[in-house]
Amino acid sequence: MRDKHALIFGASGFIGEHLLHYLLNCEAYAGVIAVVRQSLPISHPKLTQYIGDINSLPSLQHLLIADEVFCAIGTTRKKTPDKVAYHHIDYGLPVAAAKIGKENGARAFFMVSSVGADADSSVFYLRTKGEAERDIARVGYESTNFFRPAALIGTRRESRPLEKVFGSLSKAVSPLLRGSLTKYRPIDGQEVALAMLRAAQKCPKGVHYYYWNDITALP
Repeated sequence: MRDKHALIFGASGFIGEHLLHYLLNCEAYAGVIAVVRQSLPISHPKLTQYIGDINSLPSLQHLLIADEVFCAIGTTRKKTPDKVAYHHIDYGLPVAAAKIGKENGARAFFMVSSVGADADSSVFYLRTKGEAERDIARVGYESTNFFRPAALIGTRRESRPLEKVFGSLSKAVSPLLRGSLTKYRPIDGQEVALAMLRAAQKCPKGVHYYYWNDITALP
């Protein structure tokens, strides 16, 4: 399908920033709508921006018309130490975005999740991601796609010293992670974004989960 319209949440984040760039420069898309917390410092003839959060999304719904919805929303416990606020961001926003997109006629949903996501996990972060996946899958898109990277590497605008150290260690042990352990290999956030774009060109029917080997294998 050509002349598609995309709706993206989390365009100011690490993966979202790359994904927005790919969407804007892909000939298949005639327009891209970004819902952001604050205006992005970019201008593009295809781009329409709306300032919004989980509370204002209902009032924006009539403006968020797209064929495909992309969600790269995510926070950290350092940024959002309060568990209720964290849950609103990592669960509430993606699920609300999925429901609005489906009600407005979108046929495909693509979301950045995490390896180990499980609604029954005892780990709060993984449980939140798993709950979001579970409830988004129930929305009923023709094509639902969850990307489950492990450690993310690559250049970020914000400084995360511990993550850089962990990323370096992960790259060192990456060759040792084989077979069923390949899904724990670190991956560049830009590569995840590109894989999301490539998956959108295929829009496979049903619910799909992408790990390291799936993400790196997408043509």
